[in-house]
Amino acid sequence: MLKQQLQDELKQSMIARDELKKSVLRMLLSAITYYEINKGGAGYEATDEDVLAVIEKQVKQRKDSIEQFEKAGRQELADKEKEEMALLAVYLPKQLTEEEIKNLVKDAIAEVGATAPSDMGKVMGFLSPKIKGKADGGLVSRIVRESLAQ
Repeated sequence: MLKQQLQDELKQSMIARDELKKSVLRMLLSAITYYEINKGGAGYEATDEDVLAVIEKQVKQRKDSIEQFEKAGRQELADKEKEEMALLAVYLPKQLTEEEIKNLVKDAIAEVGATAPSDMGKVMGFLSPKIKGKADGGLVSRIVRESLAQ
């Protein structure tokens, strides 16, 4: 399981005295525990899918922080967030390229018979399970919107 892998890597980072990785993994495991408590209490064990959802959320938070720090002129903090985000991204599945997403969107539009921007919900609903964890939702949404507007 992914959670066990993260725990093992935390131990290795402690032995190696890798402070950044240790810090990121502790934060991530804490977020997973918080998720488990909210989801089902003390007896709930997060699945790999749950763990990936938590990692995605953490990566998204880092992206938002980077944007805010850069706007505020705090490059040193933005750089730290970028390092943390890179460590987290290692645990996510390979991300789809924009071209791959466009092809999936094209297929989805044909499959659901979408013809207008008002059909965006149908297309996104069809695509969501296929791209979960493999693509940024904002990017997919933009591509769907552009494809339906043509």
